[in-house]
Amino acid sequence: MAAGAFVPGITRATGDKRILVAVELSGGNDGLNSIVPYADDTYYRMRPTIGIQRENLLALDDHFGFNPGMLGFQRLWQDGQLAVIHGCGYEQPSYSHFTSMAYWHTGAPHSGNEHGWMGRVADELSDQRREDMLINIASSQSLAVKSAYHTPVVFDDPDRFQKDRWMNSGQAIQPGAPVNATAQFLQAVSESAQSSSARIRRAWSEYRTPIDYGIAPLDLPKVAACIDAGLDTQLYYVTFRNNAFDTHVQQPALHQRLLSYACDGIHGFLKDLERIGQADRVVVMIFSEFGRRVPENANLGTDHGSANAMFLAGKPVGGGHYGEVPSLTNLVEGDNLAYTTDFRQVYATAIENWLGVDSTSILGERFETFPVFG
Repeated sequence: MAAGAFVPGITRATGDKRILVAVELSGGNDGLNSIVPYADDTYYRMRPTIGIQRENLLALDDHFGFNPGMLGFQRLWQDGQLAVIHGCGYEQPSYSHFTSMAYWHTGAPHSGNEHGWMGRVADELSDQRREDMLINIASSQSLAVKSAYHTPVVFDDPDRFQKDRWMNSGQAIQPGAPVNATAQFLQAVSESAQSSSARIRRAWSEYRTPIDYGIAPLDLPKVAACIDAGLDTQLYYVTFRNNAFDTHVQQPALHQRLLSYACDGIHGFLKDLERIGQADRVVVMIFSEFGRRVPENANLGTDHGSANAMFLAGKPVGGGHYGEVPSLTNLVEGDNLAYTTDFRQVYATAIENWLGVDSTSILGERFETFPVFG
């Protein structure tokens, strides 16, 4: 498929562009205590204390149950709007937060890339610099959105966006100063940021919603405000911050609470999109840099692991299980799950089958996709 080409049914008309929102659960979410394989006795042998009993799980099917904190995801599952992709990982996994997240941010395990996977998607969607092509809501820019052509819009508090990042008058080219390519580029970036910050502040100030996003909505109301305001942005990136899911000690109560924040926020966001008539345009991808080891540790927590579940959510998603469920008995080094799905298959699914661009040039090779979008 040619660069920038869209699959049938996708139009480039303003207001009709498809949108992908990436949600990063930083710290290494415990997939086994999220999508709990209660029908497998090995799970309870490996986790005699922190294993969640079937009667405490939220209903999913005859093999799996949701963590009690995942009511938002259970509702999406019941509506057929949640895809669970099992066993996501990569060869020779790193158990370092920094290294593994760099692999996920670039989509290039053990090789690296100057630009992020989402930044490369933006470049494939358009090789002409566009304002607001990517929005990263965070205190600092993620490598995932670093692009060759586009300058990501990065902000935390919309009301302070311009003041914090772009009020330095030194950014501008002064009258009479010599003009070169670098200066012109910096001037264009500054002007774009000024324009973007004004639009985002206006969008946020005008945004009102009756939808309950829960206690910690993961910046998703800010994404909804931008979509509601008609920004041309197709790629959004938000993070559950501070390595919150790194649950080495006394995991059960903390993990349930973190999952409730994430799942309630994502469910609220998708319901808000329905309210504003944008649900058909948006898909959410949820991931973490790695999972946790299968056995519980001595501190009633779990240690850094390998394979994990990923999720795609939204009205366009065909809900269900995808990928092969990893074995709890045939473990790899360090009592870890053997991955069964290269995480880039999920990236490729979203890139090709949702956004409609060729994933091969973005990911460096062809990956099999899942029929999540029919």
